[in-house]
Amino acid sequence: MWCHRLSHLQSRLQDLLKGRVICWALQQPNFKNLFPLAIRWHHTASKSLNCAWQQHEDHFELQYANTVMRFDYVWLRDHCRSASCYNSKTHQRSLDTASVDLCIKPKTIRLDETTLFFTWPDGHVTRYDLDWLVQNSYEGQKQKVIQPRILWNAEIYQQAQVPPVDFQSFLETNEGLKKFLQNFLLYGIAFVENVPPTQEHTEKLAGRISLIRETMYGRMWYFTSDFSRGDTAYTKLALDRHTDTTYFQEPCGIQVFHCLKHEGTGGKTLLVDGFYAAEQVLQKAPEEFELLSKVPLKHEYIENVGECHNHMIGVGPVLNIYPWNKELYLIRYNNYDRAVINTVPYDVVHRWYTAHRTLTIELRRPENEFWVKLKPGTVLFIDNWRVLHGRESFTGYRQLCGCYLTRDDVLNTARLLGLQA
Repeated sequence: MWCHRLSHLQSRLQDLLKGRVICWALQQPNFKNLFPLAIRWHHTASKSLNCAWQQHEDHFELQYANTVMRFDYVWLRDHCRSASCYNSKTHQRSLDTASVDLCIKPKTIRLDETTLFFTWPDGHVTRYDLDWLVQNSYEGQKQKVIQPRILWNAEIYQQAQVPPVDFQSFLETNEGLKKFLQNFLLYGIAFVENVPPTQEHTEKLAGRISLIRETMYGRMWYFTSDFSRGDTAYTKLALDRHTDTTYFQEPCGIQVFHCLKHEGTGGKTLLVDGFYAAEQVLQKAPEEFELLSKVPLKHEYIENVGECHNHMIGVGPVLNIYPWNKELYLIRYNNYDRAVINTVPYDVVHRWYTAHRTLTIELRRPENEFWVKLKPGTVLFIDNWRVLHGRESFTGYRQLCGCYLTRDDVLNTARLLGLQA
């Protein structure tokens, strides 16, 4: 008889753990004696919300919006949005995180409509909206991308027929600016046309969306093929696809090009979506993609020309990804400026060369190359963290001007216009 009752209680406990029964088991005789550990589990379900939660020894588990989430108790106390813990006007934390007991656990937890209430040992109450928890949980973030993108090769981009934005619309209307930024965020390149072919107007254009990032090349750079700087760009030679300033710890985010004059032939600009190529590597050789995202490399710029003396070193992998959702956010690819590889042992080096070759093959596929002839009046913006650029050799006199923009400010402008960035 007792064994039969035990079997019955065990069956009901299985229902409890699956969320089928809320209070039944707690009302049964001898439940606490038979299952002393099970009483630590709290489970509440709201059928209308399809929401359930359980209080574990070291974390809180929530099932809501088709997502299973787990929260550390210190995290729940640290992110409290009450007036004493968070300044809603400045959007800054007021709570001293170091004052939170690392072994803290809530005394009670209750769900009221769509709000969870946590009462802590000192009596402080923290409340969380269920949707806020989904949005800010690790599990929720794993399912999201930081920045939506359209990956492209030459055919995809040409078929998209992305229109350029007019200079006056860009400068004078938020609609024109938003349209430009939307194109730029999706494709990593964008064009503005009907720009007066002067350095001053190019600077005015760039300043509309961001602070100009001053580097050792100056605030606005203006160059011809006079080799006035110790860089291959200041020649008439062809340049293979690459990203700029890989020798900075944080490479410049956006590059602006405006061809002011060209009296000669050649000089087309090459554009390659590095993220498209990286995605091909991920699909064909995921272990090589992973290696390219982990091996740190040094890139170096040494210059001793005239009055210009610089020695810059940047360190980072070729592919940079967010660890929680594996989203690629930066490619650092420049065979000209890559320094001596001395950060990993020889056996890893050889595997890295194999992975680098796989990526290079994808980057050099003709179908991935988009060529454009820059002309006076058309300004090109390039996401230097994503799109590689190069050029064919040219003849004659050629004047270019441009600058680098601070990535944070470009993304800030986009967010203020309601874009996801």
